[in-house]
Amino acid sequence: MKEKLINIISEAASVVIGKDKILRQVMMAVIARGHILIEDIPGVGKTTMALAFSRILSLDYNRMQFTPDVMPSDIVGFSVYNKVTGNFDYKPGVIACNLFLADEINRTSSKTQSALLETMEEGTVTVDGVTRALPKPFIVIATQNPIGSVGTHMLPDSQLDRFMIRLSLGYPDVADEVDILKSRHRANPLYNIEPLIGKQDILKMQTECESTFLNDKMYRYIASLAAATRTHPLLKLGISPRGSLALVSMAKAAACINNRDYVIPDDVHEVFYSVCGHRIVLSPKAKLEGTSTADILGGILKDVKIQPSARSSLMR
Repeated sequence: MKEKLINIISEAASVVIGKDKILRQVMMAVIARGHILIEDIPGVGKTTMALAFSRILSLDYNRMQFTPDVMPSDIVGFSVYNKVTGNFDYKPGVIACNLFLADEINRTSSKTQSALLETMEEGTVTVDGVTRALPKPFIVIATQNPIGSVGTHMLPDSQLDRFMIRLSLGYPDVADEVDILKSRHRANPLYNIEPLIGKQDILKMQTECESTFLNDKMYRYIASLAAATRTHPLLKLGISPRGSLALVSMAKAAACINNRDYVIPDDVHEVFYSVCGHRIVLSPKAKLEGTSTADILGGILKDVKIQPSARSSLMR
């Protein structure tokens, strides 16, 4: 599986230049059955990245620009009366796809944001009391702009918790930006993207990822990291059990991409910031002192130690 994953990341890197670590995390989230929140300024390649992955992975793709007038029914669908049959026919919403890009999710109402809760957690939609399964695999990539705050609705903690990881692409450096400018001199490199795998391949990868082994000491290590966030004096809110489960899933995906069928502490460390950064809330004291979430998470990784004997017994 490692070779396929590396090929996918390399193909995406031909379009999203200089962001290999981000692409690696996105691919991990895909095989871990997770959803992705990208918090970044406009124009750094968020939509391009989603399009690239949809083509490489042969996924049905829908995009919606979230605005204040978007309704929940636009997302999940609605029923229309059919005067010929006398029944109500269900009309699917934009969410009925494999990869859904929710652009600027914080610019729509909380009511519309909440329409995504069931779809992200259960992979289903319920309209008029009838529950329908969404296509598999199903992945949500949502974006939000952290700069413009006028007319925005912050995502509630319950919704943030549904995203397996939060990422930020950031500006490219000068050398990478030169490569970006050159790559678009004649045509958009997205047009040259070739599908590398299909939906069934992704489902198989997800199943293999789930079967990656963790021993009891690794489970305890992850639980100890989560517990440390809940008792930290500079945090008002720590990681929930859903966050611990996300950390396990992403650590398994990191092991897979590193060509192992068992998890080691380095796998946890690789994904710890992206999994936990949006799940913790700083206390007023931390904000006054200028302490960042990265500072706190780094301190927790330093303070919480895995038992020395565990490192030699991580394999099956």
